[in-house]
Amino acid sequence: MPTAVLDTHPGLDSADAKISSHAIVILLADDDEDDRMLTADALRESRAPNDLRSVGDGEDLMDYLYHRGKHAPPATSPRPGLVLLDLNMPRKDGLEALGEMKDDPALRSIPVVILTTSRTEADIERTYNLGANSFIVKPVTFDGLADAMRVVTEYWLQTVQLPTGAPSRTKEN
Repeated sequence: MPTAVLDTHPGLDSADAKISSHAIVILLADDDEDDRMLTADALRESRAPNDLRSVGDGEDLMDYLYHRGKHAPPATSPRPGLVLLDLNMPRKDGLEALGEMKDDPALRSIPVVILTTSRTEADIERTYNLGANSFIVKPVTFDGLADAMRVVTEYWLQTVQLPTGAPSRTKEN
């Protein structure tokens, strides 16, 4: 999957440019390329400084987090400060990936926001039981998605204090 680089958000004033030097890595795990592009556009609209990276399924997410395969060089897969996770993905679904992340002490402090089309109570309950930090049903309009990403970035990037992160490590399959 293509990886987005630091989005400097054209039009930011100099005060915002200072914040850009402290951009957070957001890792988006979603199998739908259109949803990845729309989410990237919505994050850009939020004007929050972020370095958006994306993967297409739960296997690729775990490879990114453990620096395996194409994500082996740690410089190409920096530790995310926030993961946006779809539930319905091939190979390894979001629930399984979330469970693996929260079972690993090196990864469990990374906040995970579920961003999915599912509205089922079972999915909501299961994700929170596995350690998800938030559950957002994907809005059906771009404006709705932009509003949701504005709220997400305001809360996770500006309001709360995130951990600086444990040292990254690799893990074999």
